[in-house]
Amino acid sequence: MGTDMLCRVFDRIRELGVAEDAAPGARGRHPGRPLEANAHVHLPPNFSAFASAREAVELAASEGLSCLGASNYHDFTVYGEFADEAARRGVFPLFGVEVIALVDDLRRGGVRVNDPGNPGKMYICGKGIWRFAPMPADAARIMAGIRERDARRSTVMIALLNTVFQANGLTLGLDEDAVIGRVVARSGAPKETVTLQERHVALAFQEAFFERVPAGERRGCLSAILGTPSKAEATDAVAVQNEIRTHLMKAGKRAFVEEEFVTFEEAVRLILELGGIPCYPVLLDGARPVCEFEDSPERLIDQLRARGVCCAEFIPGRNDPAVLECYVKALRAAGLVVLAGTEHNTLDRPAMLPKAEGGREIPEDVKEIFREGACVAAAHQYLNLLGRRGYVDETGALSAEYGGVEKRIGTMADIGRAVIERFAERQGR
Repeated sequence: MGTDMLCRVFDRIRELGVAEDAAPGARGRHPGRPLEANAHVHLPPNFSAFASAREAVELAASEGLSCLGASNYHDFTVYGEFADEAARRGVFPLFGVEVIALVDDLRRGGVRVNDPGNPGKMYICGKGIWRFAPMPADAARIMAGIRERDARRSTVMIALLNTVFQANGLTLGLDEDAVIGRVVARSGAPKETVTLQERHVALAFQEAFFERVPAGERRGCLSAILGTPSKAEATDAVAVQNEIRTHLMKAGKRAFVEEEFVTFEEAVRLILELGGIPCYPVLLDGARPVCEFEDSPERLIDQLRARGVCCAEFIPGRNDPAVLECYVKALRAAGLVVLAGTEHNTLDRPAMLPKAEGGREIPEDVKEIFREGACVAAAHQYLNLLGRRGYVDETGALSAEYGGVEKRIGTMADIGRAVIERFAERQGR
């Protein structure tokens, strides 16, 4: 995992010496210079816009970010490199995890959560994790089960795609090892850390298709394979990948394989075992119509409270600024911690600083809520590394150490801001 690198950075964070009594002055330490953060990106070997953790951190630093959060699936080996690069550039590393769960009662009721095509399917994240080197036994068991199920699905999906392509005269000869080999070649990640995602598989088949079929013949050939006219330009790799996923790999299509999920309770247990804050990623008008679970701020707040989730996250690039503002302010007024990220889980390369849909600016007061949320998560991670209580304890209960909700969020945000700023000041130590 690059455990030595990770431990060195953990030690640097512990040594920052930010105490609660010093924290209230943190907000005014750099007047006129807001702390900017991105709390959610994916790093290789997850499917990612980046070739490496170094590239992600360097881009974040070049765009003026003070805090960058990774939210990987399946494996945390890359977090050693991420931590080391973040320390080198003075960008505070926020460690996270993303899990996919199935909420059975919502599935039975046909309620879409934050996946518009699959009722009951819920993405949930953990923010500020720190117990992953070594990982607690129960967390390791749950993670191993997730990897095993996802690997099994990918193996079957690859075989089905081979059959579809072969039926149309293209023998690509891809298997799980070949697809993993392409991920390793692209990212430099150790083979044993790679668990294939649907996007990895689509990318491998698109690349093999381009290698075998000249550009002038691709549209006709792809149309025959898909069973519907292709609209992708012959050289547009991302568009072809998307068509392969849409027309061959989604529910009801010829290479679709049913996913197997952990329960919501198991997902939350994993996050808490890793030391994190359970955090719900809001899709909102990234789906049209908006998913039933999120169809009003009030309903979303009630749903999250009922499940003991005290933190929410937006990927603003999906959202209209006015809709984003309405939900963010409502969730924050209800006492939830609110963050923002970009994911960077496609080959597209948006800015590292979150923007609203179409690259539009996010209202300044909403940005401040997002900054506050990143600081709370950073404080949670920092305090836990010191052996102190963070924002939630190992059961998911809110810490009563800092008073009521508003005082707790404010105090934790001040601590986190001081931690992030002092980390930057000690860049390259």
